[in-house]
Amino acid sequence: MKATRAVERGAAWCLTVAMIIGTLGLSGCKPKEGATGPGQTITLTYSIFFPPTHIQCITATNWAHEIEKRTQGRVKINIFPAGSLTKADQCYEGVVNGVSDLGMSCFAYTRGRFPLMEGLDLPVGYPNGMTATRIANAMVEKYKPEELKGVQVLYLHAHGPGILASKKPVRTLAEVKGLKVRATGLSKMICDALGATAVAMAQPETYEALQKGVVEATLCPIETLKGWKQGEAIQYVIDSSAIGYTTAMFVVMNKDKWSQLPADIQKVFTEVSQEWKAKHGEAWDQADKEGREFVTQLKREFIPLSAAEQENWKTAVKPVLDAFVKQAKEKNLPGEALVKDIQAEISKAGSK
Repeated sequence: MKATRAVERGAAWCLTVAMIIGTLGLSGCKPKEGATGPGQTITLTYSIFFPPTHIQCITATNWAHEIEKRTQGRVKINIFPAGSLTKADQCYEGVVNGVSDLGMSCFAYTRGRFPLMEGLDLPVGYPNGMTATRIANAMVEKYKPEELKGVQVLYLHAHGPGILASKKPVRTLAEVKGLKVRATGLSKMICDALGATAVAMAQPETYEALQKGVVEATLCPIETLKGWKQGEAIQYVIDSSAIGYTTAMFVVMNKDKWSQLPADIQKVFTEVSQEWKAKHGEAWDQADKEGREFVTQLKREFIPLSAAEQENWKTAVKPVLDAFVKQAKEKNLPGEALVKDIQAEISKAGSK
């Protein structure tokens, strides 16, 4: 009897040990977080600085949905708009460090971090958002800048020409001198070159500043006059597109997260991103069209610059371009070649 009980106890102990070993073995076989085995959903986070109602955030959301659709639900992208996951100036580093898997923001928000890509924003006379977007992508593909090696670049996009919107009429370069203009970063350099007095402030502060006369004008793409209602606080829209600058924006992915994706899913990301370049360019141009219609309804006056004045303004901002080329050369970067390529592409666009 005792022997029988001993055998039973031994069998029970062996069974317990086997179950423990089995449990450990199974837990060791569980997929790691972020793994991309068959039948698993790959969940990604996407940080966007635009508010959810902005046309560019909507366009980006449509991109994410298209990725989900073409991967038949194998990829799920959770969007965090309005800087809710990482602020605009922290977005790029947030992607590098894995705070978010994907990110969209502007190179200009971290001046000096992207010394070659800053050349995309120069006042070279961009005619529209589609052209600016096409050129931005062509340049990053051609030059493959070292400063972007920490991420997987999916695509870029860029807004239409920055123009001058003013409470005072401006028809000549002489009338710009001393004008208090809302400007930051690159646009401050443009103001300085034109002889204006640059006043740094964020977009949300500009409407009230224009109303109260803290500033008399603002440099911005025309879509801003509707999007931020600033058209209500100005009287004149000066077509200074001859020196139209842009703001190039990136859509990038964490390098490690990209390398973990199966090849067929990487292919979907690449194909959809290629298609969405044009969609973002179209979205910028549509926003500019709506901005123009908005200020037209408000009966604001549009002031074109004469051919002679356009040349005067181009000459005035040339030092901004020269300064970029000089700084790039000091860093052994092909800044001069980049500027020449951009200008050649703009010339081609104008001749079509």
